[in-house]
Amino acid sequence: MKFKKPSTFLTTLIILFISMTINAQEGTKKSKDNPSQERADIEKMKNKALKELYKINPAAKNEIANAKGYAVFGNTGVNVLVVSSGNGAGVAYQNGNPTYMKMFSAGVGVGIGIKKFYAVFVFKTTKAYENFIEDGWQGGAQADAAAKDDKQGAALGGAISISPDILLYQITRKGLAAQATIQGTKYWKDKDLN
Repeated sequence: MKFKKPSTFLTTLIILFISMTINAQEGTKKSKDNPSQERADIEKMKNKALKELYKINPAAKNEIANAKGYAVFGNTGVNVLVVSSGNGAGVAYQNGNPTYMKMFSAGVGVGIGIKKFYAVFVFKTTKAYENFIEDGWQGGAQADAAAKDDKQGAALGGAISISPDILLYQITRKGLAAQATIQGTKYWKDKDLN
């Protein structure tokens, strides 16, 4: 595709990004139609993600069992030229009590494609879990930098330390991700499902 003016190219990118954002928001509205089905779908996704994680890294099962809480998200990311967007849903658990949540990410990155993955957060402290649930959480540059620390990642058997009290497993089709990209991702409670 050849553009005569940079403004035409920029306009096209903006339209593509707006369309991805609208599609992501439409995906989050389906819970209003049938909340019990949406919760069941999220639980099914959580079970599938944990099964996959335990197959790849059996030690993660004990780590999650001994944690103060954990959360599992299914995410689909779309990357068109230099704009990326992603949305998903998940559930956080503490003492067997679920809290259903949403996620959305937006950013800039070169490429074209769709990436599906699971994110499993493990909380070492009650405070970290409660902050994640009550205040929501935004993955920023600090978390991304920590996730790219090869020494920390290797020491945790596939988990990546994104803060002193939170570990993250990111599961893709190829297995556990060697580094996580969570910059520009926001997590919050789903008001329609809780």
